[in-house]
Amino acid sequence: MSHTNLGTALITGASSGIGAIYAERLAQRGYDVILVARNRARLATLAESISNTTRQSVQVMVVDLNDRVSLGEVEATLRSDTRISLLVNNAGVGTHKPLLGSDVESMTRMIELNVIALTRLTYAAVPGFVERGRGAVINISSIVSIAPEILNGVYGGTKAFVLAFSQSLHHELANKGVQVQAVLPGATATEFWAIGGLSLEHLDAKIVMSAREMVDAALVGFDNLELVTIPSLHDLSQWTAFEAARQSMSPNLSSDQAAVRYTRTHSSVS
Repeated sequence: MSHTNLGTALITGASSGIGAIYAERLAQRGYDVILVARNRARLATLAESISNTTRQSVQVMVVDLNDRVSLGEVEATLRSDTRISLLVNNAGVGTHKPLLGSDVESMTRMIELNVIALTRLTYAAVPGFVERGRGAVINISSIVSIAPEILNGVYGGTKAFVLAFSQSLHHELANKGVQVQAVLPGATATEFWAIGGLSLEHLDAKIVMSAREMVDAALVGFDNLELVTIPSLHDLSQWTAFEAARQSMSPNLSSDQAAVRYTRTHSSVS
């Protein structure tokens, strides 16, 4: 097995599902890995498996990213460890429950994990990447970032943030040696659904992709330098048209005059 020196990849939410597969695949490519998650036992098992099969260095960080002190530990690692060349912001939580069936404290924790933690980790990693002229950030968003009606609105809003944040980072960092990718999975066979209160058995099997296929597809998109990767979208022209429409509208979004449809006309009264 090749042991190309690609540096170290730090993966959040790495104890299972998408994050665990990213860890396996990146180690197979030649990255050393830092696994970040809450479940110590799962992380230990995964770390042993990756180390045995790839002989890459594996470090475990048992942290709760919803805890600001623990989050700070990961931020400090990203700032200080110059070997880190890839950040995979995978940790996240969601739900299918509508606003009226959701607890606002749970929604707040969702925002703190899906948005605040992801943002702080990115801010911790990117300055070092820019200084070294090398690095990449993979942000796991979701198809609900562009189709928020599908699931809970707070979840859709957090994933829309991840997409917009990634697009802005790409625009800002494109000439600084830093690659940015936003991955928009559709329904994926992970514990996400059970944790969110909906069993996978309630979903149409035709819309559910395995986590391994999703990650493998996303890594092809990463290799192809895609900014936005939608593994389930077969007709790429649909995304191309969507993005072209957004870009063409952009110059017309700010003006010193309101659009005619928003102006009132007053006829004189005789």
